[in-house]
Amino acid sequence: MLRRTKKETATSVLLGDDAVRSASLSGAINNILAENELRNEAIRAMFNPITGEGSIGERRKIGISDFPIPVQYIPARMMQVLLVRQLVEAGSVEAFFHELTDEKAEYTNEERQKIIEQYVRIRCRHDFAFWAALYVFIKKKGGGEDILFRLNRPQRKLIARLEKKRLAGKPIRLILLKARQWGGSTAIQIYMAWLQLIHKVGLNSLIVGHVKDASNVVKDMFDRMIKEYPISMLYKLGEEYNEKEPKMVGVGNSGNIHRIPQRNCKIMIGTAEKPDSARGGDYNLVHCTEVGLWKKTEGKTPEDIIRSACSGILLKPYTMIVYESTANGTGNFFHREYLAAKNGKSQFDAMFVAWYEIEQYAVPFVSIVSKHDFASWLYNNRNNEAANSDREEPGTYLWWLWQQGATLEAINWYIQERSKYTSHADMASEYPSNDIEAFTFSGRRVFSAEDVEQFRAACRPPKWKGEIYGRADEGEQAIENLRFQKEENGRLFMWQDVERDEEEEVLDRYLVIVDVGKGHTEKADFADILVIDRLYMMDGEQPTVAAEWHGHIDMDKLAWKAAQVAAYYNNALLVIESNTLETNNTKGEAEYILTLVRDVYGSQLYARKQSAEDVKQGLPKKYGFHTNTLTKPLIIHNLKTVVREHLYIEREEECLDEYLTYVETDKGGFEANEGYHDDRLMTRAIGMQICFHEMDIPRIVKKNESINKIMKKKAVSAATI
Repeated sequence: MLRRTKKETATSVLLGDDAVRSASLSGAINNILAENELRNEAIRAMFNPITGEGSIGERRKIGISDFPIPVQYIPARMMQVLLVRQLVEAGSVEAFFHELTDEKAEYTNEERQKIIEQYVRIRCRHDFAFWAALYVFIKKKGGGEDILFRLNRPQRKLIARLEKKRLAGKPIRLILLKARQWGGSTAIQIYMAWLQLIHKVGLNSLIVGHVKDASNVVKDMFDRMIKEYPISMLYKLGEEYNEKEPKMVGVGNSGNIHRIPQRNCKIMIGTAEKPDSARGGDYNLVHCTEVGLWKKTEGKTPEDIIRSACSGILLKPYTMIVYESTANGTGNFFHREYLAAKNGKSQFDAMFVAWYEIEQYAVPFVSIVSKHDFASWLYNNRNNEAANSDREEPGTYLWWLWQQGATLEAINWYIQERSKYTSHADMASEYPSNDIEAFTFSGRRVFSAEDVEQFRAACRPPKWKGEIYGRADEGEQAIENLRFQKEENGRLFMWQDVERDEEEEVLDRYLVIVDVGKGHTEKADFADILVIDRLYMMDGEQPTVAAEWHGHIDMDKLAWKAAQVAAYYNNALLVIESNTLETNNTKGEAEYILTLVRDVYGSQLYARKQSAEDVKQGLPKKYGFHTNTLTKPLIIHNLKTVVREHLYIEREEECLDEYLTYVETDKGGFEANEGYHDDRLMTRAIGMQICFHEMDIPRIVKKNESINKIMKKKAVSAATI
């Protein structure tokens, strides 16, 4: 039971425990309602693309008294333009005119319009949202006349990401994972048009869809826009033009290429069905749409199509490649590329928009009372892991949505929409709450997202990166003269270095667990060596991840690497997961590798405890932790409890991603979802079982005590499973 403060105790005496609990509940609900109002205010916040209020990027408020828009919030960078700066300083168009001309010059409406048009053109170049709302017509959802393009919230988030790259002078590379119905493809295509029509002459663009109809739908956005676009805007200010001249003409007989002669640029469409349709062009801007639907067939892969479309694009400013799609399962090209971008292993950035960021996915409450009741229900069920039916979510999940930033109105919509689907996976594929949910799961998630999120705050980059070296890479000398060497590309991430004391030793402090990979190639599973510091368990506190080695390596080299790490951390108990060794080598070879390490590392190499019958028969010890149909459910269920109760401190954020993508299969087994890994997870699963159930609490002894005598008294081996 948690300790009470003196104030809480006094309150409890005066009012009684029930009254205290009631007051606490009322306060929690009031806090939820207050926070909900703040979130709704942010959603309703002013966005006016014409004045610029609430628009994208850093803004500066200016006043030009006789301008058609007298008060504006312009991009701050516009103030670097001399005309803008002088106009703002003058305070009016007329004053600006007189400052730049002879006092006797006549200020006519024609002169006024020239200055206004110059200014508007400058702002169009700096302010995409302003240009789009002024000149770009798009199809109205639900039918009716075309409307001017006014960015919604997710579209503003997207354009802000694109603009960040452009303004930094960097090439734009983005992978967009979409929820449905917010206009991500529209925003991308119109942004490309802005680069072509406003910024650079000669920028050619390519649209590639999974089928020709999909490509045509995206190109139709461009067609609608150019049809209504003022022809004067295709020329420099003051250039002559013919109002009746064509703004877009076909090139060749295929019907797939069109040209805007005034800007000397082309718009081409291709399809994933016909990779050659996208081959050989001189492109600067490529929009690959619904990439998740691109199928691998004989003689054609998504990689081939991308190579055809994008191989000639240089990595320089004012080039742009975007892959966008809703999710369509895992393990495919789009899924792999998104993960690579998310993990910083690609030149692309990854972006995701959750369903609750889209304004239309919200259902208002009929009254203040009903909203209060809903907030109360949500709070009271925040720890309820049971769902009433397969068309509902448990309270823990709905509470997690609230913690992620969804409004009560959005959660209210989600509950109603969820009743259409018989599984969470089906709902998540249409309306994902995060990028992991977006890719449909083939099984039931083992660890709840809200439990996993508890660990994120303590995750951080390592203090040091490097490798541990001894006199040799293997054999007795491998663990002699051990030293940690900092290396930029080192695979040992260290959050806590080993602690040593000249007078005292902490026994059972460090634990090292090894998950063995299946080879050293990049496509093989990763090997993982985890170091856990158990020091503060002496005071009833949590063990902590101290270091982790992660990479590809041959199995025998991994065993010696693990021995070096364990020896460096004060001769820690070393636990090597053995079934990968036994599966990928003959049993004799597996035992040989472990025996070699045992002969050097001694009794601190983990061995499975022998049964009485084994001892009676004089059978040799079996080294390593064996994960099988009996032990795996045990360690996974134990890890589930550890994660739910937040019983250890995690440092590596990528481990949390493994928790979120670990599923229970239809046959009752456990595995990483397709395209993901579980090597970090497995070292935690084995480690937490041994840490909490098979090791003594750490204790301090004097260095002059015989460690060997103490070790003989200990039960190093695990209990029989």
